[in-house]
Amino acid sequence: MPRARKRPAGAARPDKKGPEGKRTKTENPGEASAKVENSSLQETSASKDCGKNLSSYWLMKSEPESRLEKGVDVKFSIEDLKAQPKQTACWDGVRNYQARNFLRAMKLEEEAFFYHSNCREPGIAGLMKIVKEAYPDHTQFEKNNPHYDPSSKEDNPKWSMVDVQFVRMMKRFIPLAELKTHHQAHRATGGPLKNMALFTRQRLSVQPLTRGKNGPCLLSTCQSDREFTRTSW
Repeated sequence: MPRARKRPAGAARPDKKGPEGKRTKTENPGEASAKVENSSLQETSASKDCGKNLSSYWLMKSEPESRLEKGVDVKFSIEDLKAQPKQTACWDGVRNYQARNFLRAMKLEEEAFFYHSNCREPGIAGLMKIVKEAYPDHTQFEKNNPHYDPSSKEDNPKWSMVDVQFVRMMKRFIPLAELKTHHQAHRATGGPLKNMALFTRQRLSVQPLTRGKNGPCLLSTCQSDREFTRTSW
């Protein structure tokens, strides 16, 4: 999810050699701290998940309402993305190892649902696409940034980000309550949404979406937006 107000793509410092970095939008207070996850076991687990769940669709959370963190407004909505030059921005501030690894798994032109989080009405607001693959997140080195990480070194950065570009608004806003209803129904029936990451991995601000074995699995649940229904969760 978006943290500090995002910078236009290309505004970040030049890439440096080292592990690729990726960025996730601001995570909720409960989502944000990943330093406690800095164990090799979790790193390995996250990497395995990435390998298993590579997908052409993602869900990325960001906060559309103002909230100050260390004096900086972390608000970043889909409208803010649309207003950026070339409707493009870097997705920085991800400080969760598994979410970071998902960022690193993203490929050019893959699409992501822009999810409004930690707000009065959470839900899927629109679509964006990946226009630059993972590279080091500059905010980890900025002492005045809410996402500053003094343990990360420029010659070996911990955190990454990607650049995203606005595609379009959803034909209708898809609220969390509706998604939860589908998820609960499928848990009871063994349907394709029973393991929806939005509910099984609630802390993740970046999540993979995978296609059903036999094709679309949401065609019968969210008919009013076909782009959304082409993917399974």
